[in-house]
Formats: sequence, C-alpha cells, structure tokens
Amino acid sequence: MLVARPLRPDHPLKPVFRSVLLSLALSVATCPLALVAAAMQLDAVAIHAYNIAPGPLGATLSSFAVDAGIALSFEPALTEGLISPGLSGSYSTQEAVTRLLAGSGLDMVARDDGSYTLVARRVTLEETTVDGIDRRSGSLPPVYPGGQVASGARLGMLGNTDVMDAPFSISSYTSAMIKDQQAVTVGDVLERDSSVRSTGQTGGIVDSFFIRGFPVGEGNLGELAFDGVYGVASNYRVFTEYAERIEVVKGPGGLLYGMSPNSAVGGVINVVPKRSLDEDLTRFTASYAMDSQLGGHIDVSRRFGEERRFGVRINGSVQQGDTPIDDQSREVGIGALSLDYQGDRLRTTLDLINQKEQFDAASRPFLIAPGVQIPSAANGRSNVSQDWGWSETRDKSALLGGEYDVNDALTLFAHAGGGKSDVARMSDQTPTIINAAGYTSSTPGYYKFEVQRYTVDAGARLRFDTGPVSHSTALQVTRYRDELSRGIISGPAILSNIYHPVHRPKPSIAKPDTPTISESELSGVALADTLSVLDERLQVTVGLRQQNIKSDNYNAAGAVTTSYDKSDTTPLFGIVAKPWDHVSFYYNYIEGLSKGDVAPSAASNAGEIFSPYVSRQQEVGVKVDYGNLMSTLALFQIKKPSGELSSGVFSVQGEQRNRGVELNMSGQMTPRTRLIGGVTLLDGELTSTGVAANRGNKPVGVPEVQANLWAEWDTPAVEGLTLTSGAIYTGSQYVNQANTQELDAWTRFDVGARYATRIADRPTTFRATVQNVLDREYWSGVASYGAFSQGSPRTLLLSATIDF
Repeated sequence: MLVARPLRPDHPLKPVFRSVLLSLALSVATCPLALVAAAMQLDAVAIHAYNIAPGPLGATLSSFAVDAGIALSFEPALTEGLISPGLSGSYSTQEAVTRLLAGSGLDMVARDDGSYTLVARRVTLEETTVDGIDRRSGSLPPVYPGGQVASGARLGMLGNTDVMDAPFSISSYTSAMIKDQQAVTVGDVLERDSSVRSTGQTGGIVDSFFIRGFPVGEGNLGELAFDGVYGVASNYRVFTEYAERIEVVKGPGGLLYGMSPNSAVGGVINVVPKRSLDEDLTRFTASYAMDSQLGGHIDVSRRFGEERRFGVRINGSVQQGDTPIDDQSREVGIGALSLDYQGDRLRTTLDLINQKEQFDAASRPFLIAPGVQIPSAANGRSNVSQDWGWSETRDKSALLGGEYDVNDALTLFAHAGGGKSDVARMSDQTPTIINAAGYTSSTPGYYKFEVQRYTVDAGARLRFDTGPVSHSTALQVTRYRDELSRGIISGPAILSNIYHPVHRPKPSIAKPDTPTISESELSGVALADTLSVLDERLQVTVGLRQQNIKSDNYNAAGAVTTSYDKSDTTPLFGIVAKPWDHVSFYYNYIEGLSKGDVAPSAASNAGEIFSPYVSRQQEVGVKVDYGNLMSTLALFQIKKPSGELSSGVFSVQGEQRNRGVELNMSGQMTPRTRLIGGVTLLDGELTSTGVAANRGNKPVGVPEVQANLWAEWDTPAVEGLTLTSGAIYTGSQYVNQANTQELDAWTRFDVGARYATRIADRPTTFRATVQNVLDREYWSGVASYGAFSQGSPRTLLLSATIDF
C-alpha cells in the first residue's frame, strides 16, 4: 500500500468483522457496508502551483498528494505499469487529479475520514458495449479493489462479463496477485480457490486439478484454454510468466467453450495472455527457491507507430538448480512473444510461446495395492524416484486472433493456432505402495509422447434492441484437431520405500518408437443470446451448441482399431436478477459433453461405440458487491454418467453426482487489509454403478470440505511493508470406489512478507514466502484413477522485482 501520509484505519475492526459476517450470511443484501467510498469531493476552486516530473503513476500521485496537502493511500497493483506525464502549472486540486489520472482507468474517491484512495472505474459505457464491461477479448475487465482479482472474466463465446452479470460462479486472478504470491505455474495460482484442488504432485512434471469434485487436465491433451481457445496452452504445465490473468468458470462449459479435449466437466480454466500495455514497461525479477533454484524473468512492453497502434510484449525467464526434494534438480526456459495491432475497427493479436522444462528424479504419484492400509505420508522432501531418472518436456504454441467492428453493433472475430508437445522421460512409472510399512514397487521405463493440436474458430457478436429488450447475441463455429503419438519400453521392477528410499542401478532400456495411436476432431456450431430488460436488472441467457466428435485409434502397425463419430447438442439457460445495485441473484442450467466409451476387448460387446456422455449442472446463487468486498454463495448439482464393465458386458450404467455449497469472497476489509478465501462443501455420491456394493459410496478424490483463507496487511509502522499469511484445508478423501482406502484430512499454513520501496528512483519490491511453514507431512490429493500425491515440504521463496 502506497501512502502519501500516515493514516489510521477507517473503521475499528469490530464493525468490519460484523459486516463481513453479515456478508457471509447474505443478510447484507439490504444494508451497504460502511467501507464503500464516498463520492470524490476535491477542491475545485483554490489554485495551486505544481511542478511534478513525469514518471511512474504511483510515485507521481504520492508527490501530488504531498504538494496538495491531502492524505492518499492506494494498492500499488492499481498503478503498476502506468506512467504519468507529470504536472506543471497552476491548477485546482480537482483539475490536477483529472490530468494525472487521464487515461489510467482510475478514479480518486474520498473516504469517510477525509482521506482519499484509488479505485478502478467500474462502468464505462461506449457505443460498442451494452453493459459495464467491454465484451471484446482485447479489453480486460477492471481490477477489483485490493488488486488480487478482477471484476469480471471471459465466458467463452459470450466474451468478457462482469461478475455481477454472469449466471455462473467465476474467479479471475490478476498478474499482481500472481507476482505477490510468487506463483510459478497455474497450479500455484489456483491454491487460492476453494473450489479447485491440485492433484499434481510437488516436483512432478504435470499440473492437474479437480474442480467441484471432477477432474481437469489428467489426460495427455491440454485441458486449459488460452485466450478462450482450447488447443494452444501447453500440454502438461502452464507457467505464469506469460499470464496476465487466470480465470476459472465453475461448472460444465459445453456451450461457453465447447467440449474440452479430455472431456472435463467440473469447470474451465482460461489463461489470459500478457499483451502490450498503454505505457512502456521494463521489469526484471530475480528469484530464489529452496534448495538452490535461481531464476530471472524479464518483462518488456512497448507500443509503436502512429497513435501507438502497434504493440509488443516480450517475456523471457530461466530457472535452474536443486529443488527442496531429495536428489531432484530442475531447469526451465520460457520465451513468450505477443504482438498486437489496435485500430479504430480492427484489432489483431499474435501470441508465440516456447517453453522447456527438465527434471532429474521427477516426483511421481503413488498407487496403493488392494487391501493395503494407506501409510502415513513421508516428509515432502523424501523422493522414491531414482536419481538416474530424468524428464524433458518441450512445448511450442501459437495463436493468431482478430476482431473487426463492422459497425457499432456488429463485431466479427476469429482465431487460428495450435501447439506441439514433446515429452521424453526415463523414470519409474507410478509406484505402487505394497504394504503398510511404505514399501513400493515400480516399473522403470523409457517413455516418449508427442501431440500436435490445431484449432480454428470464427464468429460474430451482435447487439440490438427489440422494443424494451436489449440483446447481445453470439454465433460461433469451431474446429479442434489433435494427433497423439506414444511409445514406452519398460524394464524390470524396482523396490523402494517412501520413508527410506533405496537407490537402484540404472537399467538399460532402449529408446522407443512413437507410433500414432489416435487422432481426434471436435467441431461444432453455437448460438447464444442474452436478453436484458429493466436497465439490465433482469438478464436471461439462452443458447445451444451442436458438437460433433470424431476419433480414430490405431494399433502399432498403423491400422485403425476403432473409429468414433458421434454428435450431440448441449444447451444453456441462465438468468440474473439484480434487485439492488450491489446484489445479484442467478441460476443456470448447463450441460457438458464427454466422449463416449468404446467397449474394451474384454467385454462380450467389444468394439461397441457409445454416444457422448452428457453431464448436467443446475446452480443457484447470490453475489454481493459493496465496491470493496465481494462474495458469492452458490449451490450446485452436477451429474456425470460413465461406462462400466459388469458381468462381462460393457454398458453405460455408472453415474457420479456431486452436490455442493460454495462460499467465496475477496477484496479489502480495510484500506490496509485484503482478504481472499472461501469454503466448498461437497456431497459426492456414486448414485449408480455396476458394482452394487459401491452404490451410494463417495467418489474417488472428493472430500467433504475444502477451505482456503489468505490475508494481507499493510503495516502502519513501516510504510511499504506488507505481511501475508494463508491456510489451505482439505478433508479426508477415498482412493477407491469401495471406500476402503482413505487419505487423512490435512491443513497447510503459509506465511510471508513483501516490501515496496524505491531504489535509485526505481520502483522495487522484495518478497519472501514460506510454504508449509510447519513442515507438515500429508498426502495432498487423489487423481480420478486413484493415484495420490505427496504434499509439499517446507519451502522458502524469495524474489525481487525492479522497474526500469
């Protein structure tokens, strides 16, 4: 928090906590918080002389506040990357503020105690928009007070949407929060979200997730969207160096984004890429992580040409050294280039990403032998992977996008791109714990995997009125294609122990060939319309997506073994009602689509192709936004069918039903205190299954309680110093459908601090975080196939960022 003059909190803590509790109970719907800033009341008569040099906006505003004799404090993330032309001459305080904030997207508002702060402009109505947020992909929703989340997110083909106008529970985490958290991957960022749990292991090569109790990203095809498009994000891991925001839309995204490549239905994770800023930026970050991971990241943004219409954003980073996990080292290289053109009607973007990650002794998840009691987790530093094991992952991605405003009401858009992933590793395959003493058996192998992805889409957004009803209509045509090649040669089994790993000699295993094993194509067309009446206080969204799924599977000789060609239509119905400016009630019914199974060779009906599985979600909720603090309460139910082999016959007779309650909140409790957290209560049930004894049991990897709480406090004694802390709680969860093997509940605590200052007149921020400060030993999560991961060890993270 930058402060021009020491301030005391606006309100004593007791009323603040009372207000927060009221918000959590949703009884605040009719009584606004006292934290809402009053209208700006600056002196518009008295004239003062100013001579403030150009420079970063934050420093310029601090100088102005001193000269003007006003108390000003604000979150540094709001002005990050913004440059001021300075102020020279005689102006009233009101005129001076108007000049300093011109083009910044910020307003200065008064607090009850007579001091001032900065807030992002929430409503800017233009001819090309029909609500408070520009739905065009090139215009980001404003940052919410506190700087950690945004006030809106992208809803696939519907475009950018304000949180209060979305008939879904959504989250959008900003680049400021990503930097302050020292998050390296998307998996690190989503530790802030109680609806999401990572199932990827610390020190492993892949990030995967559960959202609302359903898996995302566990297959061999990228499950994350990039700028609203599948097929571009890297296959195993997405790094944050090139991410401006990480968005989560909770629930099936069949209509919004189309069918995901691996049939995820719990939610959609969208990576918003960094693009060139209005003002020049040159930023360098140096980082350190235990044991000796050193890194450097450069972020450069420039605009050129007439009216600065052409932009370039370059991000490059390297990391290398030993990790806190025994015998493990890691090396990462990332390069990302973003080019854009911003014309009066035409806007184009080109994103290019190249990344490489190498591990020695990469961590692996564990399986458990049937009937074996799950042993207590070993310390997170313990590593059963052999020290001769290695892994190398290379990803290249490209996306070309464009939008053209035919007129003020009609916008055309299109994307074309794809990615290529190459994975090679010599390592233990998933170790199996064979007894309660923690002994393991694993099969080492030389593994190669290659996938190429292609994507193209085109569409239009039209805004028009029919009498008192306003329409925002979207039409989209999509096509996604992938080609998967894979090969593995295995060696003799290796025995070890999770508490006392045993080093074994490196086996001699030949490099495998990589024959093509499958090709898939997802194509479809979607149409949706949002109807608004009563000054947008009532909004109804309806839509349909027709999705076609084609795939061919091949044997080692290249012959087609099974061929799949099916289609289905998924609808969306959503409604938003806003009886008050700060309260929004919503409901949605949306369906998700998963590729139907092919009966396996062991079944009497081997080769039979089943229709796509249709998952169905119903959700109702309420959102409360007081300008400084925002909360969402959602109640949902998702049903997902599945195929099972029973009595020698494969059929669609399984179903998992997850019911849940989510409470999420974020924002500023006081000018010096920021909060982000939530609680998710899940009631998962196997409502139908081929094994009668499993019916009514809990699904694999679905705990009853997930809770997160993260807080920041700007210390009044030392300006620029912020203390941070956080906790993650995950309830117990089963690793098998019979519910005979269970992981214990666990809690992890993190602490940290950061200090923002100026060195040689350069804005500089130092950060320190200790993850798992108590060094607790725990099993962190379960994948849908029953593999579970070791928790993170105590880890120290340090970084320093300077703007040139």
